[in-house]
Parts: sequence; structure tokens; C-alpha cells
Amino acid sequence: MTHDIIHKTLEEVRQTNMPDYLNEVADFSWNNARALLDGFPGGKLNIAYEAIDRHVNSGKGDKVALRWIAKDGQRTDFTYRDLEQKSNQFANVLKTLGAETGDTVYSLLGRVPELYIAALGTLKAGCVFCPLFSAFGPEPIKVRMEIGKAKFLITSRKLYKRKVEGLRDELPKLEEILLVDGGEVDTGLRDLDGLMKSASPNFAVEPMAQEDKALLHFTSGTTGKPKGVVHVHEAVVAHHVTGQIALDLRPDDIYWCTADPGWVTGTSYGIIAPLTNGVTMIVDEAEFDTNRWYQTLAEEHVNVWYTAPTAIRMLMKAGSELPKAHNLSELRFMASVGEPLNPEAVIWGNEVFGMPFHDNWWQTETGGIMIANYASMDIKPGSMGKPLPGITAGIVEKFKDGVREAAKPLAIGELALKPGWPSMMRAYLNEDERYKKCFSDDWYLSGDLAMRDSDGYFWFVGRSDDVIKSAGHLIGPFEVESALMEHEAVAEVGVIGVPDETVGQIVKAFVVLKLNYQPDEELRLDLIGHARKQLGPAVAPKDIAFRKNLPKTRSGKIMRRLLKARELGLPEGDISTLESDEQ
Repeated sequence: MTHDIIHKTLEEVRQTNMPDYLNEVADFSWNNARALLDGFPGGKLNIAYEAIDRHVNSGKGDKVALRWIAKDGQRTDFTYRDLEQKSNQFANVLKTLGAETGDTVYSLLGRVPELYIAALGTLKAGCVFCPLFSAFGPEPIKVRMEIGKAKFLITSRKLYKRKVEGLRDELPKLEEILLVDGGEVDTGLRDLDGLMKSASPNFAVEPMAQEDKALLHFTSGTTGKPKGVVHVHEAVVAHHVTGQIALDLRPDDIYWCTADPGWVTGTSYGIIAPLTNGVTMIVDEAEFDTNRWYQTLAEEHVNVWYTAPTAIRMLMKAGSELPKAHNLSELRFMASVGEPLNPEAVIWGNEVFGMPFHDNWWQTETGGIMIANYASMDIKPGSMGKPLPGITAGIVEKFKDGVREAAKPLAIGELALKPGWPSMMRAYLNEDERYKKCFSDDWYLSGDLAMRDSDGYFWFVGRSDDVIKSAGHLIGPFEVESALMEHEAVAEVGVIGVPDETVGQIVKAFVVLKLNYQPDEELRLDLIGHARKQLGPAVAPKDIAFRKNLPKTRSGKIMRRLLKARELGLPEGDISTLESDEQ
């Protein structure tokens, strides 16, 4: 928290969607936020209607809603009217195949248009949409489909053959598999393209009760099976208004969320929030590539960019000269999510792009952004920001008889929220007791440790099971990681606590170096010295190990628990979301 504050000018503040935070907090109500959407009579609504149909009905059907960039660079535009008709066709396909309200429809696809159309069509039909990462192997696919009682699956021929075909006998509830590239299909499979062509482009969107299930997302636990997090149609109220407040979205914007819809961000802010706010959203089928990303930002005239810390660090690793070769003058707002953003990345963004990355905090369970560095606020690099209007956040301490809010600034405790926001999860599917344990004394307990400073900014410390206790000190791994990230040689770092007979735990860091730096004893000692100078000997790592890569989830989050499990020879738990490894 020693970095200089990045101040916003008065003109910058005036041009944002929320120029006066305190007034917005005082005047905000979720009822007023609901009034921003159309809804249906009797208080009913449907996420897909608010995302697509209401724009067509208000005369904006010819506006580009989705620009898809294929791996080969070819662009395909879909207007709001296109998405309305195609999602109607998909809803009709589901109904023709016997889909009933509440049935779960899974997608196993890369970032292709059919995924987005299926999501919207599923919701229109009153079914529950559950996206799966296309990188999942057969076992995590099976587990998630078993938990959610999958009835329908949309996938490709290649993914079906590689990952699903061998599971058919183990998924008796799976009735229909629709292939987006079907053509001549085998018995038990459907040609989605053929079904779509024969389906009507007209469909009466199902008016849903606010508490009707809409979305099912899975989040990994440290042990056991993944948790199925249930969200309802009312969540669209939070998606819509937080898109305006936290991401500063405006109807004329070109918006790029780099997240895959297999991760909750890719659905909440990669489909719903941008479309309800009437923007043009960019979807890139290809995986990360530094040059392609800068080219996309420039050629698509992106105004608002929402990405992840891992991607930002990879851009940093590639250097500051590349972005100078592109015209990024139309880029107005940059935000980050997935794990806390190190101060160095915030400062780098400000130096290279002329604006900082705005970090924000939320979880699969919260369904939407809860705490953010919103567009008009001064930025304290490393802070997650302040609670959004409508959100009451606190730092609580646990006692035998419940929890109490910490009174002193910078007291470390569990980050907690007062329930009641529309996108709050309604259940862990089939796990009532696990769900109840998330709440105490009218607080939702996030499992993240944090602190709040005297200005009301919140600071991430670490997951409750990541925090290191050493010689009486409570050490947050993020603080140590951020200090090491400031060293010129460091590209990425993960920090864990290792048992020690004398002090309880010692801090150990796993470091990935930037190009042109070689791992050797001299550099290891230099990094330890750097950390001791920044943090003091009580907090700095006692040991540093070099790695080529760190284990990360598909959303880019470094898996500290996996580093720890491997270091100590412990069970690895659920690693189904693992994307990369340090081996």
C-alpha cells in the first residue's frame, strides 16, 4: 500500500457513468435498478429477453451485437436481430426435442457463435444453461453433467468423439446431443445446423419468476467434487447495472471481454451485461497471442477491455514497445478480474496505455462484481477498490457464537457481504449444508481474507486457507507475490507456507522469470534480498524455487493450494479446472 495513488482528473470523473460515488450509494436501490429493464407483467422477467429482444423491440435490431473473430482472422457480425432470430430458433429446437422448464442444457464448445446463441436460446426456453470449458477432460465433464442432471448437450463432432462418446453409458439422463457441425450424424446424435434451419425464427420468450433457475456454474473446491452454483433470472438486474457502474459500459461502446463463457465472467460479463447494455461485443475464438491481442484492440476500436491478471502479466512480459505500434486511442477503460491484480501491473498499465487497469473483486457465488475500482475513483494500486452501490461489505472476525465486524482499519479478517443482491447464488446444487455454512449472522462469508483502510478501500490478503502464520505474523501471500513482481526479472510468482518446527510456517515462493533471465543462485539470493528490503525479514520468503510455469486454472488464477500439495506430498484435490502446470 506504499505505491503512489493514481488520481483521476475532474474531467475524467465527469465523463463516467458514476461521477459521484457517495450520492449514488445514498440514492441506490435494487428496485430502481430493476426499473432499468423491461420485465414482464407480474414481476416476471427473462435474462435473454433483456439481453436481446427488448433492444430489437426498441428499434435497435440492426446494431451489431456480436462480432466474432475466427482463428483464421475472418470476421462475422451478428446484429441484435440476428441473435434474436437465431436464439428463437434454438429455443424452438429445444422445445421440439421435448425440453421442459428447468431442464439443464450444457454446452461444450470453444468461443464459437453457436455457444452464445445456445446460451440465449436456452434461457428463452426457460431452461438452465451450464457452460463447460472445452479444455475439460472426460472425467470433469462427467462429474459436472451428473451433478446437474444434464438432459441436453451442445458440442462439436471433434469434442464429442474425444471427450463424450465414452461417457454415454454413464450418463443415463443425457437424452440429446446436438452437434454444431453435425452433417451426417451417428445414431443418438443430432445435427444442430439442420434442426436450426427448419426451426421458426419466432418464439414467445418464457416469462420466468425472478427466483427461477437460469444459470449453473461450477467452481472447484480444495477437496471433493466441484460445487454447482445456482443463479436465477433476477441476476440480470445486477449484471446490467454493474456493467454500467463497474465497467462503465455505454450503448455505443465496442467491448471486449477476453474470458471464456466456461468461466462465470465469460457469461456474466461476456454475454449478459454487455448485451443488456446494448453494446457491440468482440468474441475472439483464438487463444492468447500478444500481437493478435494488440491488433484486435486497435482494429476493432475497442473502448472497454475486461481481462485477467495472467494475461496482463503476459503482456508485460512481452515488453512495452509492442503497444506503441498500434493506435489504441479509442481505448477508454481497462479492467481486470480473476485474482488480485499486483500493483506493478496497475502502474504498468498507466505508463503504457495512459490509464490504469481497474481491478475488481467477485466470485462465482456472488454472480456479479461486488467491489471495484470504478471509473471515476482514484486508484490505490493493489487495492480491489470499494463496494459498489447496493453492496454492503465488511471485514468480520469469527467467534464461537458467530461473527463480528472488525472495527479497526487494516484489521485482517474474512471479507463478508450482506445478502440480498440479485445475483447472489441461491444454492450449491444438492448441497444444502455446504450452502448454509457460507452464511453467519446475516453475512455471506466469502472465504477470502482482506482488510479495509481508513479511506474505505479493500485490500486482498489471501484465501483463508492460503494465509501463512509465521512466528506470530499473519502473512498474506498476495503481499509477498506483489513485492517480488516488482523485481525486473520476475514474470509470475506464487507463494505458499511450508511447515517449520520453530516458527510454524516459513514463506516459500515459486518464481517464473521473464525472457533473457536465467535461474541461478545469484538471482535467487538477489530476489530474497529484494523481498527483505521491501517487506522486512519477518515477511519475506525464506526460500525461492524457479519454475518454467505455475499451475493455473482456465480463468488464469494461480493455484496456490496445488503448489502446496505438491510441495508437501498432499492430495491434490479437484484439478479439473487446471489449464497449465509447472512441470
